[in-house]
Amino acid sequence: MRSPRWASVLTSTITLVGVATLAACSSADNADNASAGSDGSFPVTVDHKFGSTTIEARPERIVTVGFNDLDFVLALGETPVGTRAFTGYDYRQRPWAQGYATDIQEVGGMELDFEKIAQANPDLLVGTYSVLEESDYKSLSELAPTVADLPGDNPTWEDQLETIGTAIGKQEKAAEVRDSVRAEFEAAIAANPQFAGRTAAVAMKMADGFYIFEQQDPRGAFFTELGFVSPTQTGSITAERYDLLNQQNLIVVGATKDDLLADPLFAQLPVVKEDRTVYLGEFGTDVPAALGFSSPLSQPYLLDATLPALTAATDDDPATVVPAVG
Repeated sequence: MRSPRWASVLTSTITLVGVATLAACSSADNADNASAGSDGSFPVTVDHKFGSTTIEARPERIVTVGFNDLDFVLALGETPVGTRAFTGYDYRQRPWAQGYATDIQEVGGMELDFEKIAQANPDLLVGTYSVLEESDYKSLSELAPTVADLPGDNPTWEDQLETIGTAIGKQEKAAEVRDSVRAEFEAAIAANPQFAGRTAAVAMKMADGFYIFEQQDPRGAFFTELGFVSPTQTGSITAERYDLLNQQNLIVVGATKDDLLADPLFAQLPVVKEDRTVYLGEFGTDVPAALGFSSPLSQPYLLDATLPALTAATDDDPATVVPAVG
């Protein structure tokens, strides 16, 4: 049986067109997922949910079979020869990856195409956030050494980065990238001390209501990383419980502001009327997709896109107009 994290991913990959890896646990929890000697030395062994994989030599033909692993490999200075498509969004034009290769062969979308993967002649398959079944992992392992989903319910983007860095011989580069992104979070936190301890419902619009993300959910974790706190009650809610959205702040993904305000039950919430709500936009647009990728490339973009609105929404002045995100 899949953990709640993986079940959430399968649901949201269809409705949110994306997955993410930023979560609330510390990267130290998975510090031993990868083992190696000095930077770039081989062989190396990395752990994942199906055991461990040893990579004997520096890979030259990497295929990313995870939903967001492409960004991690690119951030480390390598270009895969094949990648899993990020469905529901024009990921080749994502603004946070300008300057990187866009013509990488696709080897599947929601479902992997094993024939195309084999045709890419990989010497390493990277899927640290791929939601693989064990049977799929076994099939992939027959094609090339495969790094599958990381162990545990809540591996972080730092865990992904460290593991992939080790697998491709870029440990030092991975540390540099991690520190750079972490510094941007720290700067945002220092500039916005009012974020600390504020309860914010991060909610995804669904057909029959909303889904409030748990604190450890990758999409909610971006905001808890900034200091916000998830509400006590999370999960699916219908119109009868819209009161659960009425926290100190509300952050909504999956619909436009106009569409949301057309619902009188939503529009009458104090958190909405007092302009303490941040609207991330409808699915298939840049900001929700960046939240879905939650990669070392997308998170700086996401900080730039959301901080003006988050800052305005948390000043406790109803006269302040919260700007559009983007």
